[in-house]
Amino acid sequence: MEMAKNKKYSRSLPESDGDDIVISGMAGKFPNCSNISEYEFKLYNKIDMVDDDERRWRHFNPEIPKRSGKISELEKFDATFFGVHFKQAHTMDPQTRILIETAYEAVIDSGINPKSLRGSKTGVYIGSCISESEKTWFYEKVSSGGFGITGCSRAMMANRISYCLGLEGPSFLLDTACSSSMYALDNAFSALRNGEIDAAIIGGSNLLLHPFVTLQFARLGVLAPDGFCRPFDKNASGYTRSETINCLFLQRKRDAKRVYASVVYSKTNCDGYKPEGITYPSGVVQEKLLENFYKEIELTPSDLGYLEAHSTGTVVGDPEECKAIDNVICSQRREPLLIGSVKSNIGHSEAASGICSLVKACFAFETGMIAPNINFAEVKPIIAPLAEGRLLVVKDKTPLPKPYIGINSFGFGGANAHALLKGFTKSKTNFGIPEDDVPRLLTWAGRTEDAVHEIFSDIEKRPLDAEFIGLLQNIQEEDVAGMVFRGFSVFVKQGKEPAKALVRDVQHYTGLQRPIVWVYSGMGSQWTQMGKSLMIIPRFRESIEICHETLLSKNINLIEILTSDNPEIYQNILHSFVGIAAVQIGLTDVLRSLQLEPDFIIGHSVGELGCAYADGGLTPQQMILAAYYRGRVSVDMEKIKGSMAAVGIGYKTILHMLPESIEVACHNSPDSCTISGPIDDVSNFVADLKAKGIFAKEVPCSNIAYHSKYIAKMGPPLLQYMKEIIPNPKKRSSKWLSTSVPKLEWEHPTRKLCSAEYHTNNLLNSVLFEETFSLLPENSMTIEVAPHGLLGAILKRSMANGVHIPLTNRGNKNNALFFMSALGNSNKIKLS
Repeated sequence: MEMAKNKKYSRSLPESDGDDIVISGMAGKFPNCSNISEYEFKLYNKIDMVDDDERRWRHFNPEIPKRSGKISELEKFDATFFGVHFKQAHTMDPQTRILIETAYEAVIDSGINPKSLRGSKTGVYIGSCISESEKTWFYEKVSSGGFGITGCSRAMMANRISYCLGLEGPSFLLDTACSSSMYALDNAFSALRNGEIDAAIIGGSNLLLHPFVTLQFARLGVLAPDGFCRPFDKNASGYTRSETINCLFLQRKRDAKRVYASVVYSKTNCDGYKPEGITYPSGVVQEKLLENFYKEIELTPSDLGYLEAHSTGTVVGDPEECKAIDNVICSQRREPLLIGSVKSNIGHSEAASGICSLVKACFAFETGMIAPNINFAEVKPIIAPLAEGRLLVVKDKTPLPKPYIGINSFGFGGANAHALLKGFTKSKTNFGIPEDDVPRLLTWAGRTEDAVHEIFSDIEKRPLDAEFIGLLQNIQEEDVAGMVFRGFSVFVKQGKEPAKALVRDVQHYTGLQRPIVWVYSGMGSQWTQMGKSLMIIPRFRESIEICHETLLSKNINLIEILTSDNPEIYQNILHSFVGIAAVQIGLTDVLRSLQLEPDFIIGHSVGELGCAYADGGLTPQQMILAAYYRGRVSVDMEKIKGSMAAVGIGYKTILHMLPESIEVACHNSPDSCTISGPIDDVSNFVADLKAKGIFAKEVPCSNIAYHSKYIAKMGPPLLQYMKEIIPNPKKRSSKWLSTSVPKLEWEHPTRKLCSAEYHTNNLLNSVLFEETFSLLPENSMTIEVAPHGLLGAILKRSMANGVHIPLTNRGNKNNALFFMSALGNSNKIKLS
């Protein structure tokens, strides 16, 4: 965002609706929760996430409460993926390691590929207080390479994220004790408002690795001896220490693909001097913060639907906070204010606690329900606003009455913070369930096979959400190095029941980048109802309707030709030509709409019309009319009764065996060709070949000996028709490799054009598919664009190191699924 000179930015109001600051991504590890989803489930199901196991240390000191909140898998880190040296990874504060992963996940959650942020003005603001790893790597196990400094310096918690993701905005750590992550939000909010950054990652981190730190807090008198955190409860006696590492991704609304909530405003202040001591909370200064906060925005305390308090259950803290809330907020309301604190569920994660509250608020906006407090039986009677009902503790799942939630957070040194979030008002149409019956294809890549399956399995746990599929697909539009497992799945809706995967496949990715070749096959790929199931794909149907309208003036009902179950429909050669061309146009348009492009284009016989369309030489109307007139001259012109046959030997071998009356129409491959000539001569020759043990079979051709001297009379009328269709021929691109012109003539000026002459020559001359196909890279991925994968066997034999993918299959009643599976396979092989 370019700032005009001397332009003054309002901190409290966005310049426009698009400048609204939103939370678009969330990720984290919470006590006994490995991710956001588990955290949500346990919050709403009143599951206590604090336990008394001895994962961190033995219960050796009675002063240290046995219960604490702990996260899992501190020892795991994908150092290779994030570019961290092996020795550095082993001497790195686990907070830093997990923060890198969590920041990456938060960006992914927003629907954005982290790779796209490289070089951007994205700031990183991390709140953290104490690194309980410092003692080990600074003073006990000093690394020979100085890795302890770079691994455990707390500045690196933010800087490592910026380094690994290539972010060039501000990057620093904030320590305001328990309000650190809310101060991270405040700094990011200011930087986004004033245009300093374009996006921000904010995070919080707290790990309990050394028992003596917890002992210090116990001796300070703030911990509950029994390890139960009871905010607002009459039996509250302090808090329970907990671990959490979490991150949020913030963007301007106009840049976001997903919105959990808008950050309306954020503000901080500090208690300053207090006669009671630095750790004693000042309710008076908290009141000032709240009073000034709501004066500076266009909302009043009466607009609040819920307030997520800092409340930790300490003897002094809860009464001071509730009094401040009562004096500023309740005094300006007619109805009681709903209040709660996530510390009851997970304990107090100190520096990371603010983001725990922000995430809880986002859950309320998403579900419409406020997650309940636990460990609450009866209000503390000395707290008047609770006892007198002006503040109501949420102890069961409760509907959120208004779309605004306030969040408090206070540090034990007097650093206070308050933020206001607003729910996103846009609601999903039909809960995201698509109104059409089109299956949804998702391609995904991951570091492990399980990672890919995890995404696919997650989609099957809920009704099909088309928006969510689109969000996921957007994440991996760009290739990500190191994602060595790639897969695809095709999902269908089941109403309000969970989605069903019709196809799922995951394979190891070799890293080989294959050139993509679109292959357009010709006559013989047609079959009854070949377009029927594909019509469910909107882009395909649109293309067919364009072709259908074009042919109406010729008294041709294209849609009937493509969908009719009449077995005689393709006995009319004209129907075959327009049917094949229309399907090729539709498939090409779908590929293009998915931003898939070939490196090379090659066609077999009439398939070169498809090449012309894919190359931009013909419009859909021109291509379908060209196919029509090719069929028209085939029907109208006088010719001998001919035949064609497929033979299992190549052009060079059969050339010396042919009777004079028969020609080689198509050079298919070194061990395959197609012959053309008078019907009796072809039949006799086929019989001779079979007698010699050579494969030979006559193929349907409407008794027309295509690509031979016997159809020479078709040339002039077809040329005339083509000149009417293509008055201004375009130059063929280098991608289109001709199979109707010998390579020696490719540079001739007239051969470089997609002209009437070119396509007339295509009909009359031999198909040089074998010669042209041999020019392609040997490891190509060939995608056959036709009603049926007619050339599959030829392509596989001719390119043993390549991969062949047909987009459709003869007789398949669900070719839409077959087509999507083919797309999935092509992306699995070359996901870039």
